Amino acid sequence: MKKTHLMTASGAAALILFAPNVFAQSSVTLYGLVDTTVRYLTNADSANNGQVAMGEGVETPSRWGVKGTEDLGDGLSAIFKLENQFQLWSGKLDNSNNTLFQRNAYVGLSSNQYGAVTLGRQQTPFFDQMGNTYDPLTVADFWQDSWVYNPVGPFLFTNSSVKYNGHFGGLNVEGMYGFGGVPGSTGENSMYGLTASYALGPLSADVGFQQNDVSGKKFNIVNVSAVYTFTPDVRVLAGWLHSQDQTGLADIDMQQAGAPTLPSVSPNRFDDSFYVGSTWQVTPPLALTLAGYYDHARNAAMLDGALGVGINYSATFLAEYSLSKRTEVYGTVDFTRGTGAFLADYPGRNNQTGVAIGLRNIF
Repeated sequence: MKKTHLMTASGAAALILFAPNVFAQSSVTLYGLVDTTVRYLTNADSANNGQVAMGEGVETPSRWGVKGTEDLGDGLSAIFKLENQFQLWSGKLDNSNNTLFQRNAYVGLSSNQYGAVTLGRQQTPFFDQMGNTYDPLTVADFWQDSWVYNPVGPFLFTNSSVKYNGHFGGLNVEGMYGFGGVPGSTGENSMYGLTASYALGPLSADVGFQQNDVSGKKFNIVNVSAVYTFTPDVRVLAGWLHSQDQTGLADIDMQQAGAPTLPSVSPNRFDDSFYVGSTWQVTPPLALTLAGYYDHARNAAMLDGALGVGINYSATFLAEYSLSKRTEVYGTVDFTRGTGAFLADYPGRNNQTGVAIGLRNIF
């Protein structure tokens, strides 16, 4: 017994002496943001009534996460990330299937020289690029601001995926493969995506492709985007997004809550979307963003059960004022209007105007 106590004490002493080196090479960070708005929206139901409601932020849903890194030496690190998304106004998880870490849940290795490889549930390369750099509203949250991306929405995150992210000078390359997990078929319910972006002086451009399989049917997207920085305070953005949907999901995912039920969906829908935008840091605390989106849909589901074309467009103005490095207040005004196949996506009239004020805190 005495020997056992002596060995335990010696081991504890060794751990205490060694601990400073261990903690100096590792870090774990708790982070997140809380963001909500009070918003007025016209034509919010089939009777064309206006609505005042509290909801998510215009650009950033509320989230919290834990991320960590361990230095393994020679420029190699072990990394992980767990990220949750929730509804600030209700306290609920912001998904219908009670997924705790719906945004990210991965572990991987990162090399200063060769890039990072991660495994788990992750954002797609397309979402990384559009959300971080190439969309003026960072793939926004209100339907009137984000409808262009609604068909892509179910495919912005991928379960059971392996992802590579490498930076080589001005070139950034990302690739992802999601395992379908279907016995006897490596392709069913799988996905793959690739993006390549290059920054040269004030110009940065990105091109990408993503394909998702849903029970043997394909959903494809191609995107080309660019950002030009005129001054440190002024930049303009533009892009094109082409999608082909054989799953029938795009017709449904394009619809707002309360929109009429479609009698059928398209077996092969095409969308070509274009956007332009600009951000201007007017003063250190004040930033202004203007964005416009346009989509032309073909072979899309109509309310009468036929397939046809449709056009939808929207414009958004966003003003943000920083109260500190972590807290800002903002206001936004948006307008959207649809014709043809897009009539199926509105709960009332084919146009809506929204006005909102919001508060965001980052921690």
